[in-house]
Amino acid sequence: MGRDQTPDQTPPANEGRRLTVKLMAEKLNVSTATISNAFNRPDQLSEARRRWILDECKRLGYMGPNAAARSLRTGRTGNVGVMLADNLAYSLTDPVASEFLHGLAEVLDKKRMNMLLLSSQDAGNSYRSHLQESMVDGFIVYGWLTKRDTYERLLQQGKPMVAVDFDLEGCTWVNIDNYQGARASAEHALKVPPRNVSILGLRLVEQEDVCSIRGHDLFGETRAISVRRLNGYLDALGLAGYDISPDRIWSTPTNNHGDAYQAAYEALSQTPRPDLLLCMSDRLGLAAIQVALQMKLRIPEDLRIVGFDGIPEGNTLHPSLTTVYQQSAEKGRVAARIFLGEQEDQNVLIPTRLLVRESCP
Repeated sequence: MGRDQTPDQTPPANEGRRLTVKLMAEKLNVSTATISNAFNRPDQLSEARRRWILDECKRLGYMGPNAAARSLRTGRTGNVGVMLADNLAYSLTDPVASEFLHGLAEVLDKKRMNMLLLSSQDAGNSYRSHLQESMVDGFIVYGWLTKRDTYERLLQQGKPMVAVDFDLEGCTWVNIDNYQGARASAEHALKVPPRNVSILGLRLVEQEDVCSIRGHDLFGETRAISVRRLNGYLDALGLAGYDISPDRIWSTPTNNHGDAYQAAYEALSQTPRPDLLLCMSDRLGLAAIQVALQMKLRIPEDLRIVGFDGIPEGNTLHPSLTTVYQQSAEKGRVAARIFLGEQEDQNVLIPTRLLVRESCP
């Protein structure tokens, strides 16, 4: 143990002195940095050494310098880590993500548990990541994280984990039936045969700007729910005799209005211009309506548009948006119930519902 000697065998009592990092270091004959690392920086110590220090601290009644350490008394923190694929600002303003978090919070509130929102975009700070992750009882991971080592780090902790909106081997997942929802919406739109079809997609390829998918490799289905939606569209189109080329399929890196507007403008500027747009999100669909109206196109006479998500804004605009309603809040509730053991620990595929409105009657 280097400079470490046999620890103080004093029974759990502090003899009137408040237990501090310095006092614990004296009792265990180690440095204060070693005590701090055991609680806050587990990567700095071997597992055996860290466990010895934590066990001795617990025996002597010292619960550590932070909430995670104090939880050693009960083995639980009362916190659920929600690991987000995107940054916090984007996740809180994206209507689908915010609905998911709302559903999650409903269940956790009833159990008086807290959410600790974590962003995978911050995973480069190893010290801060380890500290934050030590403060939760487990993880609900929302969306595919770009760094595989983040998953591996979370899995290695051996804490409960539920994946949402993607598949992860060895982890229970909760997904929307994206394929069937997209296919049903395309089949509805094809009841009136279009001349030209374009697709506005979301995160189909590894590209940081708006582009067609021509010349790019698609993400795999386990990673990108949008690829499942694309396959639903393509299967419906194929059965109806339509062969859509890659240069009529657009990918946007984010689900914000700027990217959506650009994709819609570029798609509607093509020759021949599409008279049917299949959009993988309602924000894409709403932007397409805006661009079409600015181009003096009549909806649905000149252009029919179908969205996906079912956010409230789609029903307040005129013309209102035909869309696929996904149960975003229920997705959060189901993930929370599985995490808490209130629902059977098995994969869940939540059905969608087509909402027919003015943009594609």
